[in-house]
Amino acid sequence: MNGPQSLQAAVGRLKTRMGAFFPGSHVIFRGHDLHAELKDMDWIELYVFGITGRRFTAEQLRLMHALWTTTSYPDARIWNNRIAALAGSARSTGNLGLAAALAVSEAHIYGRGNEVQAISFFLATRRALDAGGELADCLRREMATYGRIAGYGRPLVNADERIAPIMALAGTLGLADGPHLALAFAVEQHLLASGRNLRMNYGAVVSAFGADLGMSPREFYLFMFPSFLAGMPPCFIEAAGKMEGGLFPLPCSGIDYAGVPRRSWVR
Repeated sequence: MNGPQSLQAAVGRLKTRMGAFFPGSHVIFRGHDLHAELKDMDWIELYVFGITGRRFTAEQLRLMHALWTTTSYPDARIWNNRIAALAGSARSTGNLGLAAALAVSEAHIYGRGNEVQAISFFLATRRALDAGGELADCLRREMATYGRIAGYGRPLVNADERIAPIMALAGTLGLADGPHLALAFAVEQHLLASGRNLRMNYGAVVSAFGADLGMSPREFYLFMFPSFLAGMPPCFIEAAGKMEGGLFPLPCSGIDYAGVPRRSWVR
């Protein structure tokens, strides 16, 4: 129930199913003692347990690690890494720079927004196909709604170097034959066969794995939040070690100005 009565009932107290800190005693994490029952958990295992409330197999967790490590690029030219690097160049703090870089990682075209759209499409399309629908119809509806199929196509080059190592590992782990992953490849083949030269990119393959791992769009979005993080500190550190303001400097001569011409000011 929502409304004034619910708000009044929440005054001065936190009702939670997630956990609680008992100073000097213990910490409860989703119904388990963090320092006794969960103390041997790998960090990513604890992270996804906090998000989903579920335990995953060692093979699934290994795959989750790979979904992060394969996209950890320490290249300051990349849109979100550039913010971390500029923070170092401007002598800001590492926490501020990395937090800002992660914040812009929500970009709808090629960040978290892209993956949320992709996993939502895969989940809905798999249900439609299982109910007797046609893939072509599902793709037409998605295009009519969003104007694109999230996870397909890529700027600069129509290929993605991350897919081969992810798929190779998934194959060795026995995780390469899930229904949503099969759908992701079927979509690629349909797009290519229909004359659209749009190959699957990282966003599609990881979203398909997220669906096959049983994650909802919101759970997958939260799981993917740190996926670019490992490539950001190197960018910050390198920029901070160079001349202040020396990252991607833009001289006035490099600006093609077409505005109001120079004016004389009368005192």
